[in-house]
Amino acid sequence: MRTNLRRLAAVAVTIPLLALAACGGGQVRGPGNGAATSGAPAGTAAPGSDTFTVSFNLDIITEWDPAVSYSNEIIAMANMYETLTYYDSVAKELQPRLATEWSASDDGLTWTFKLREGVKFHTGRELDATAAKEAIDRTIELKSGAAYIWDAVDSIEATDASTLVFKLKYAAPLDLVSSSAYAAHIYDTQAAGSEDLGKWFEEGHDAGTGPYTAENWQPGAERELTMTAFDDYWGGWKDGQYKKIEFRVTPEVTTAWQLLQSGDVTWVERLSPTLIEQAATTDGVAVSETPSFQNLLALPNTADGPLADPKVRQAVRLAIDTAGLTAALHGAVSEADGIVPPGLLGAGSGFKSTPNLDEAKSLLAEAGYGEGKPLELTLTYAQGDDDQQVFVTLLGSAISQLGGKLNAVPMQWNAQWERAMTGEKQDIFVMYWYPDYADAYSWFANVFRSSEKPYFNLAYLDNADVDKLIDSLPALTATDPAKAEQTYHELQQKLVVDLAAVYPLFVQNYQRAYRASVVGYVDNPAYPNVVFVHQLSHQG
Repeated sequence: MRTNLRRLAAVAVTIPLLALAACGGGQVRGPGNGAATSGAPAGTAAPGSDTFTVSFNLDIITEWDPAVSYSNEIIAMANMYETLTYYDSVAKELQPRLATEWSASDDGLTWTFKLREGVKFHTGRELDATAAKEAIDRTIELKSGAAYIWDAVDSIEATDASTLVFKLKYAAPLDLVSSSAYAAHIYDTQAAGSEDLGKWFEEGHDAGTGPYTAENWQPGAERELTMTAFDDYWGGWKDGQYKKIEFRVTPEVTTAWQLLQSGDVTWVERLSPTLIEQAATTDGVAVSETPSFQNLLALPNTADGPLADPKVRQAVRLAIDTAGLTAALHGAVSEADGIVPPGLLGAGSGFKSTPNLDEAKSLLAEAGYGEGKPLELTLTYAQGDDDQQVFVTLLGSAISQLGGKLNAVPMQWNAQWERAMTGEKQDIFVMYWYPDYADAYSWFANVFRSSEKPYFNLAYLDNADVDKLIDSLPALTATDPAKAEQTYHELQQKLVVDLAAVYPLFVQNYQRAYRASVVGYVDNPAYPNVVFVHQLSHQG
């Protein structure tokens, strides 16, 4: 099973009732009036050539409010909403979106954005600086989802109809922040009129500026969501572009593969390595492979239990064979070299784990473990994730060779995270991570900075030196990238090597399969699993 696991945790924290509601059956609501409409039943005819059908393995929508959204709905939201800037991961640069130009003061404390003219919300309202300010202000005030990305903002001023000025409390790369996949969407805060805007969103409405708008939503159904072209989209429309998007929930990869071959779906999020190989030689199907910004981390419990001893953590690190794990996954992943994936400022170099069981045994002996006292560890990981299962099997075998035992517990994400937060804490916690915008700060601020409640710091690390370095990163990224690069390297040396407070395992490769009639498809790992359909066209 492939999914954005950590987002589900964030949703569980902030909106548990909505997350439950989104999984059940119910009415389909169209945008604009909240009236129930009939959704297309499963098994209807294949979509026409102007419909792009996405096959995803889980329910698409867990949250409709763009200020709160922090889960799988990104794959739909990014086609309904837009941000001030857009990160092009191929060119490795920011590009204009709702802002056409931007600049920062020398100290990085003042940022000025010029907005695009002639942009309309799906509600019909014109976008101006006041509307953009209202959206960002509301997102900040709600303090939900990924709203932390705006923490540096002290105030926002609409100095004229097309100019936004941000005053910051400390220097930060606000141009990158403004491209975030979460919490950076600009929306019409007046869309609900006198109604409560949050409730209005929950009914299946959208209030974005993007090329597509919600048409039918059927929570719990196989054909969960249909979106249609927004005629007044500022980017315009050309012949050959897709005028509809259908999101189809297909848990089994074999079913997704069959639907792709028959033409019932256009794009499949992920297939097994065997099916990807088959897809590459199948008429009418194309494949692509792109390194992602998503990696798998194993987090040792640095606060309690056997792994509170640094020597034991180092021993476990020496038992992990990341090269062997990568080989066992047949091209679906790349070996991790530190915490930060390639393509981002601060990408790791020289931090690969090389197994050495003899040295691991010596360290365990120094820590008091051996024949009379075997090492026993408990590990939790995502139930149904085949890649994590391979890692668990390999690590279990290595621990056994060290005379110890690994008790691996597969769990649903919410249960795994709840146990780590409040219950019987594990010795090793396995989870995916990727950034909210194309910057490595997300790993360090969320996963490794100390806090009273650990949330995602599931190594339970509390290290003042590490915290100080992490806190320096936003200002350095904005004002001195070379120093930021050096700081990222220093942090990874401390966390991966010196403290052994994390075991980076692999970076996922996005292996996509889609109909060969699709023209222009390129994966953008800054927006995980998103297909920007307006950028595509179709042959025939």
